Amino acid sequence: MNLFSDRKYVISAIFITLVSIFLIRIFYIQVLDNSYKLAANDNALRHKIEYPERGVIYDRNGKILVYNEAAYDLMVIPKRVKKIDTLDLCKILEITKEEFITRLKKLKAQKFSSFRPEIFENEISLETYATLQEKMMKFPGFFVQARTLRKYPLKTAPHALGYVGEVDKKLMESNPYYRMGDNIGLSGVEKSYEIPLRGQRGVKIVMVDVYNREKGSFEDGRYDTASVLGRSLTSSIDADLQEYGEKLMQNKIGAVVAIEPATGEILAMLSSPTYDPNLLVGRLKKKNYPIMVMDTTKPLYNRATMAKYPPGSTFKLVNALIGQQEGVINESTLFSCSRGFHFGGLTVGCHPHASPVNLKFSITTSCNSYYCNTFKNILQKYPKTAIGFKVWRDHVMSFGLGKKFPVDLPQESSGNVPTIKYYDKYHGAGRWNAITVISLAIGQGEMGVTPLQMANFCTVIANRGWYYAPHVIKKVEGGKIDTTYTKKRYTTVGRAYFDPVVEGMRNVVIAGTGRIAQLDSLTVCGKTGTAQNPHGKDHSIFICFAPMDKPKIALAVYVENAGFGATWAAPIASLMMEKYLRREVKRPEMEKRIMDANLLPKKSDWIAKKTKG
Repeated sequence: MNLFSDRKYVISAIFITLVSIFLIRIFYIQVLDNSYKLAANDNALRHKIEYPERGVIYDRNGKILVYNEAAYDLMVIPKRVKKIDTLDLCKILEITKEEFITRLKKLKAQKFSSFRPEIFENEISLETYATLQEKMMKFPGFFVQARTLRKYPLKTAPHALGYVGEVDKKLMESNPYYRMGDNIGLSGVEKSYEIPLRGQRGVKIVMVDVYNREKGSFEDGRYDTASVLGRSLTSSIDADLQEYGEKLMQNKIGAVVAIEPATGEILAMLSSPTYDPNLLVGRLKKKNYPIMVMDTTKPLYNRATMAKYPPGSTFKLVNALIGQQEGVINESTLFSCSRGFHFGGLTVGCHPHASPVNLKFSITTSCNSYYCNTFKNILQKYPKTAIGFKVWRDHVMSFGLGKKFPVDLPQESSGNVPTIKYYDKYHGAGRWNAITVISLAIGQGEMGVTPLQMANFCTVIANRGWYYAPHVIKKVEGGKIDTTYTKKRYTTVGRAYFDPVVEGMRNVVIAGTGRIAQLDSLTVCGKTGTAQNPHGKDHSIFICFAPMDKPKIALAVYVENAGFGATWAAPIASLMMEKYLRREVKRPEMEKRIMDANLLPKKSDWIAKKTKG
């Protein structure tokens, strides 16, 4: 009997406890918790996305490269669209009634809630915005939402800065932060630094009356989430140098990269033909992007980081350094040159010059015979060709060639330093030797480099054996630069071996093939290159740095289908060095010759003729 009585009290206690919890929960939901009231009142409230301004991007001297301008989107909540003045709205938006009906049906058919705001017309003009604001009571279910668009005041460096565009379905599925109508960096710095640049989106809840007019914040903004502004970036780009380089490269195809050797900061990065980055902003992007994609000169293609060119004679400097490190040559080593390198039935031709040739003079005269002998001796130093080739290739790779840098840009080619596996497959294992691949001695054959890699290689020589990974951004507001860009990277070649190479490069400019690059009172060191091109005229190449001691700038210039390195690439590099180091150019005749030259293919449909601002 007592046991039954105890059970009764236990069951009663459990029942009372459950009822109490239920009643307390109802009281909390109905009296204390406003979130359910918020949902219940959804038809009288409007959730407005607060888009933060993207971070501003500055050049190294504080000039604004990218900022934001106000823009507006016409938003719609499909299920609230009832008895609107359709004809008037279509007239304001300059669309047909049929188009209006089609858009609305498409939005209503989406699997998402029809009470969620969606973009009906994006980036409307200021005039359209003003007209709509006066008539919003005639269009229940519609409202205007502010956002910003990118603006490029100097119209420069589009390949480095990149552009912004609307997210697609695939990205929204992979990243829950983004939603329909959001913008995201699609290339360049805009893509690499998307997270700090974008900031954090916020939401403001406002009350709306039956006439579609906003009546103030809900609950004094208690449920609002504040947006967080994007962080500004300071780039390493020198805007004046960048703009000047683009003028020199107008009507030419190629690329220029300039680096500050002491830091690895990219001072200029240009790919030509270039374009006004404002052409890919907002509605203009829809019109201009397809034109740019179809243009045969590929203005969207970043040749500075993506194009793979033969290094040509500039690569002889690599073999000069490796040859010394491997002990097969030194400053006094002599090789004869009788119009080229001769081995059996093979001849690698060379231009007339004095013979025999030592190391420094081989750089000054760009002697093919000297470097064919050097390369052959490196590989033949070892018992098997494959072993010697691996040693040689490892040295080459230590200069940053044949692999991607950790550069802070999203698109980059690794170039190509051929492998043993490649030659084994092509010729057969053990069936090739130094003579088979002798074209590598002079930067031809399968060798491929990007202008960025060659500018960095020039930086390595300027620094006598080390470099920092090249980068475009030197400061993030409220943050620190990635340690990737503050770590010194050393080559496998000892410092002492760089001095004769640097002296040889100095002689190139004083008395050799690069005399056109001379600058009064500045010790310029350089090397010309003429890269063979199986698809047309040879490419013009020049790499250089200045001053000789404590260098402040290193450059690589590629001009496609332009012939000798001294004809076009060297003067472009020289003018850019003068612009950067002296802040003005005092060689108007050379400047005019370069700027006036048109080296584009005759049938080019260049972008400037087709796009509209």
